[in-house]
Amino acid sequence: MTTPPAPDHQPDRELLLSRLTGRRRHVLDQLEGLDDGQLRRPVLPSGWSCLGLLRHLTLSDERYWFEVVVAGGPLDFFPDGENADWSVAPDEPAEQVLAAYRAAVERSDAIIAARRLDTPPAVTEPWWAEAGLAFPDLRSVVMHVLVETATHAGHLDAVRELIDGRQHIVL
Repeated sequence: MTTPPAPDHQPDRELLLSRLTGRRRHVLDQLEGLDDGQLRRPVLPSGWSCLGLLRHLTLSDERYWFEVVVAGGPLDFFPDGENADWSVAPDEPAEQVLAAYRAAVERSDAIIAARRLDTPPAVTEPWWAEAGLAFPDLRSVVMHVLVETATHAGHLDAVRELIDGRQHIVL
């Protein structure tokens, strides 16, 4: 067994990771205090629910980008079907969806901690180039997930305000 490389001490590492942690926390904070019906209710015409968005962040952002792309793990957790990563079964407990996100974040953090920011991904996808995207290293993956998480945190801000009037300002 090989020892993982020592983490780098580049100034942007701490900044990137603290911002990612903050956006993840913001997502969870926006869901706090909502009851089961509010968590499951679609608010926007596109039809996604708060739990559906959290499922998407869990599967398509945390697990895909860190467990598969960065660490080289299998994609066997991903559900089949169009937008299936946004689906939550009506009988699936909300706490289970929340716990899955928290667990994915913990795994992602462990994967990040074991690598330098300049480490290339273990897996590359042909569609990246077709879409004009490039993820040459862990830094670019972290930045991508940070932007995705922040974007979805903003979606939750708007949805939360529509659900119960609660407002949050992202600084």
